[in-house]
Amino acid sequence: MISYIDEALQRWGDAQQAGETERGSTMGSSLIASLMASQGVLNRAARGSRVLVDRTTEIDWIVSKHLSPEQRQVVVEQYCGGEHQREKWMACGCSRAQFYRRLGQAHRAIESQLLKRAA
Repeated sequence: MISYIDEALQRWGDAQQAGETERGSTMGSSLIASLMASQGVLNRAARGSRVLVDRTTEIDWIVSKHLSPEQRQVVVEQYCGGEHQREKWMACGCSRAQFYRRLGQAHRAIESQLLKRAA
């Protein structure tokens, strides 16, 4: 797994669970919309994280639009799912090895999309 992608996905998962972003609605999100939602307070990072807040919406867009269904499922289970790892593997209908193989592929796909968007 890629550590900074893991950190970004953890923040994305926290945002998903807190209801900060709605799946599929981030295409129109922008810094202006973030400022309006936070009443003008620009919080670039939370909990000492190196990952920018607006990166969460970018991650949401990549997960929903650029990952295969299998990759999307393991990402959602890993970062938004239950407490126990065995439950996550069972929910995806795959073995532990396959689960982590797909998660690694998803990390690489997200990294690739972030690099393309940054260029």
